[in-house]
Amino acid sequence: MIKVSVMYPNAKDVQFDAEYYKNTHLPMVSKLVGSALKDLELDLGIASRVPGEPAPYVAIAHLKFDSIASFQESFGPHQETLAADLKNYSNVKAKLQISELITF
Repeated sequence: MIKVSVMYPNAKDVQFDAEYYKNTHLPMVSKLVGSALKDLELDLGIASRVPGEPAPYVAIAHLKFDSIASFQESFGPHQETLAADLKNYSNVKAKLQISELITF
């Protein structure tokens, strides 16, 4: 299993509409990629390791798929649609990481 982490870096002028992302964007992602998506989690940053310092990311979405191929096949055809929605919830471009998921 793999995990695709979509990470939105935090900075002074970052705008991020968490309600829109949670209630509109992520449900759209789930609908478009369909059953290839095995699990979806959202982390909303609230702090860092230094007291009083903001979280390094305003949000991180974690999407789980069986394989990289499954992710690419289900996500690829909708990439432009999903990228075009960015303007509705943030002014910062996400960083994406694909990880092998190892559970204990």
